[in-house]
Amino acid sequence: MQLGFYFDQRRCTGCYTCVVACKQWNDVPAGPASWRWLATEEEGRFPDLWVSHLSLSCCHCYDPACIQACPASAISKRDQDGIVLVDREACISGCRACREACPYHAPQFRDDSSKMEMCDFCLDRLEEGKKPLCVVSCPLRALDSGPMEELRATYGGAGLAPGFPDPSKTRPAIILRAKHRPCAADSP
Repeated sequence: MQLGFYFDQRRCTGCYTCVVACKQWNDVPAGPASWRWLATEEEGRFPDLWVSHLSLSCCHCYDPACIQACPASAISKRDQDGIVLVDREACISGCRACREACPYHAPQFRDDSSKMEMCDFCLDRLEEGKKPLCVVSCPLRALDSGPMEELRATYGGAGLAPGFPDPSKTRPAIILRAKHRPCAADSP
């Protein structure tokens, strides 16, 4: 079984609730490290503007590039659910090879000398049968999580979304529902 995320870009308004909830739950202080973050794409000029948001965290890839890149073997993938985890004790401070390898920039660092940290799928909540806090905190229900087979059955196939890197090499465990740019014919 592989656990993963679903993200509906059409629903996301960029409110940052998922980001704040994640930081607070995981005791990640204010600063550059965020286990979940928001990317924004903007195009056009007034009055023809287009904006989309992309809420991302570790994608718990089927083929994580970070594992292969880590010189300390500090990153592993759990057999039972596919969650990618870091052993912070084994991590080499300041190395950042994992971040360079990850197309989604999921490995996070609090400063130049810190050890890597990232989304752990809220393991503490998962053990209690609960979903990750980012999922339950989203006011517009743009996020969901669960076994990939169930997510595919509910939401369909993966798909690409504006701002999301090429998934072909790492095969991220995420299903995206894209917000499409309006066609010129659709404009008033």
